[in-house]
Amino acid sequence: MNALIIPKLNSLPVNVPVEGVVQIELEEGVLIFRASSWLQNRIEELLEKQQETALTPDEEKELDCYEEIDDYLSFVNRTIRNL
Repeated sequence: MNALIIPKLNSLPVNVPVEGVVQIELEEGVLIFRASSWLQNRIEELLEKQQETALTPDEEKELDCYEEIDDYLSFVNRTIRNL
């Protein structure tokens, strides 16, 4: 039997609001956790900037944190779907 490896979040970016970061949707009777519109827009903003110029170290760290959040939400959603 494979052991579940639970992703751990080390921290949240400083400029992320505590409320409204995650939205909950209902798909086929199952709750799905997604990044909020605000968070999705911020990620897109950073990715667009990254294509044009180098991100600052703080922006790189922020983007890395968002990747960790995405991994965590994906894990939660996979776990819920497999119950």
